[in-house]
Amino acid sequence: MSTLEIRDLHVNVVQSDENAEPINILKGVDLTIKSGETHAIMGPNGSGKSTLSYAIAGHPKYEITRGTITLDGENVLDMTVDERARAGLFLAMQYPVEVPGVSMSNFLRTAASAVRGEAPKLRTWVKEVKEAMGDLDIDAQFGERSVNEGFSGGEKKRHEILQLGLLKPKFAILDETDSGLDVDALRVVSEGVNRYAEREHGGILLITHYTRILRYIHPQFVHVFVNGRVVESGGPELADELEENGYVRFTQAVGA
Repeated sequence: MSTLEIRDLHVNVVQSDENAEPINILKGVDLTIKSGETHAIMGPNGSGKSTLSYAIAGHPKYEITRGTITLDGENVLDMTVDERARAGLFLAMQYPVEVPGVSMSNFLRTAASAVRGEAPKLRTWVKEVKEAMGDLDIDAQFGERSVNEGFSGGEKKRHEILQLGLLKPKFAILDETDSGLDVDALRVVSEGVNRYAEREHGGILLITHYTRILRYIHPQFVHVFVNGRVVESGGPELADELEENGYVRFTQAVGA
């Protein structure tokens, strides 16, 4: 059993203009996720949901000004980005980046070697990748293409979940994984997330605007995120309320 714990987290976003003051985005986030739990964070645009995901992953643009993030009692904020990945944290980005000149097959094996502490045996690895790609309806030829280069939005998201299945982290942070997906791709990607949760008993932090992905991935906990913090938590029924009534009740309560 592993635990990812966030306490009183305050985060500023550093501006590209060196003379500009950082913008305070997160204003005291408290959240605890345990192995086998799926938590959905829902909130309007600009509420800080993606900032939370990047702060956990260690993006240098996001400055922690107060609070803690711990993984099984270890201080995540003292870890570099690669150390966080090796410790068991995984971020599926809303907009996966392209890496020209690096093939998907080399990228995946290098990442797995770093996380596992040794290179997987080639014969076993080839079989593992083939099965994982088949589960996600990914053409084997994609393995020789550069990472995400020329991929459609749906193809990029499938490859994010391919990484999730192969790297087997303790916790997966999925930042709007459903954005840009058609109905078929949404189903395939969601099934991949559910396979990871079942096989690895991993914890999931699912960030989304909409409830459509929650038809496939069923969270035990739903949190409403407004103005840089969690303003209400509940079960799946809270997502149903948001689908029906939107965020007005919550934004008015905090003056957002």
